[in-house]
Amino acid sequence: MNWWKKLRGKLKIKEPIKKHTTLGIGGKAKYFIEPFDERELSEILKFAKQASFKVRLIGAGSNILSSDKPWNGIVIKLAAKNFTKLLVKKTHIIAGAGAGLGSLVKKAKENNLTGAEFLAGIPGTIGGAVFMNAGIKDLSMADLVEKIRVMDYNGNVMILDRKKIVFSYRESGLNKYIILAVVFRFKSGRRQAIEGRIARYLVERRLKQDWRNPSAGCVFKNPPGKSAGQLIDICGLKGLNIGGAQVSYKHANFIINKGGANSTDVATLMRRIKREIKCKFRVNLYPEIVIWD
Repeated sequence: MNWWKKLRGKLKIKEPIKKHTTLGIGGKAKYFIEPFDERELSEILKFAKQASFKVRLIGAGSNILSSDKPWNGIVIKLAAKNFTKLLVKKTHIIAGAGAGLGSLVKKAKENNLTGAEFLAGIPGTIGGAVFMNAGIKDLSMADLVEKIRVMDYNGNVMILDRKKIVFSYRESGLNKYIILAVVFRFKSGRRQAIEGRIARYLVERRLKQDWRNPSAGCVFKNPPGKSAGQLIDICGLKGLNIGGAQVSYKHANFIINKGGANSTDVATLMRRIKREIKCKFRVNLYPEIVIWD
């Protein structure tokens, strides 16, 4: 226990994970830690390995379905100032993994840099978005990344060049690493045009997506050449509910927490949707959200 007393970051014991997810679902983590800096993060990882504790990373918790059961491990959140800084260097922005996507969009706009506009209105952190290669139909985080500073689970830091990272649809291949910071590459642009594109993306998301209720965003990945939301809609599943979990009327690929939903409700609803789509279209749906058992 003396080791824990040396922490400069924040430590919470038996912290409800649901307080840190946009779905508002999740059991208690044995240890919930916000490390002060990279050195402290490295020490935590080394301790976890020595003590045989499993480690999970959480950002904004906007794409996580966590079990309601207690989790006997360590949840790490890179929320300290040392992980949320943004530094502009000409047409590049160096962003800490814990910084929000909104802050990246704002910083780029303030410096007349174009390329980040499509991220406007997407909840999440830099680290989480790069890890899952978040994006829209024709654009993703992979299009902006130049380098990534990472730490492996042994506590070692390294720099990964974009060419060495195998991005794919909603995947980065970085499962063995913790993202610490990202170097983004942009182009110079006109402020008025940048602001206009940001406004359009925000309006489009408000019209099409359901953020009035707790959710984890799009639940399923789009099958090749198809829209998961459209398939679910065609099956007439909007409004379908199990317990407190419901398929959104506004966006069929959103499952919302209408109040009191638990992880079993959401998981059962997901299985029902997958069965319906498989039966009607012979198409398999795969989760876009991260499921913590």
